[in-house]
Amino acid sequence: MTVVVKLGSSLVTDGAGRIRRSVLAARAADVAEISEPVCIVSSGAIALGLPLLGMAQRPRSTPQLQAASAAGQVRLQLAWEAAFRKHGLRVAQILLSAGDLAERATYLNVRNALNALLKLGAVPVVNENDATATDEITFGDNDALAAQVAVLLGARLLVLLTEVDGVYSASAELLTSGDAVDDASFGPGSALGRGGMASKVTAARLAAAAGIPTVIASGRGPGVVRAIAAGEARGTAFAAASRQASAFKLWLRHAKPTAGKLVLDDGARDAILTGGRSLLAVGVVACEGEFDEGDAVELVSADGTVLGKGIAGAGAAELRGRPRGVEAVHRDRLVLY
Repeated sequence: MTVVVKLGSSLVTDGAGRIRRSVLAARAADVAEISEPVCIVSSGAIALGLPLLGMAQRPRSTPQLQAASAAGQVRLQLAWEAAFRKHGLRVAQILLSAGDLAERATYLNVRNALNALLKLGAVPVVNENDATATDEITFGDNDALAAQVAVLLGARLLVLLTEVDGVYSASAELLTSGDAVDDASFGPGSALGRGGMASKVTAARLAAAAGIPTVIASGRGPGVVRAIAAGEARGTAFAAASRQASAFKLWLRHAKPTAGKLVLDDGARDAILTGGRSLLAVGVVACEGEFDEGDAVELVSADGTVLGKGIAGAGAAELRGRPRGVEAVHRDRLVLY
């Protein structure tokens, strides 16, 4: 089983475009002492690229962010390669776009590539391909990416490392259990990265719901990952859900983007919730958005309750008008919430 470890920009870099080599060295030493495969998800490319291109702060312009990522990714990967080389470990670079996980075929290709690297004893270092990503097609932050990689690999454990010891309450108390986390206590992300504690908690909950225990903890100091992987209590732990879905349904729920919404009448709602049946177009009272056959659509009841998500069996234009004999979503291609 695989352990996925994510490090954010503020942990990997010092805010002045320099790599925190002591942090990378400590985490590489951790991985070298863990007997199971480890996949690293590392931010930091944009933060490292900014000074190389003469930018003093993170820009808002997408082309400038893409340029900074392209320049900084080289430095980031070389730093990880140097850290692991001291322990005789090989690394590999995997840059992912949201579209790589949105389609089932490419999703499986990514999983096969990562598994092959892990079996060969290499340490994959994963980052979002910010050089080509856009605001419309992005994971949002590397916490979400790490959760999706953990789900994709069926990881045993996800570790989200940050600069603090875990999630704190509004009264500055460290919350050791994810069940006690209050969303109202979150602060903003750092100036260098897009994520903050809220994004880490969201990612932790996503992975935990997929059956993967997740820990948010400090990434400073020696032996952090080794201790967490061995079961030592650190940071804030989110317990794995006892019920796990199939790999296909995990992909559909967490990786496939939603392109539209289908509002169901009461009969259609009952048919999919208790009858285990497919959704027919005649049971769709409203069709929102423009989507094609094969896109993912959200299924909601007339009162607005989200019921699940499915793969559309027909496009929006065909489903409007509630035609008889047309299958909107097959029962084997939907996941209920």
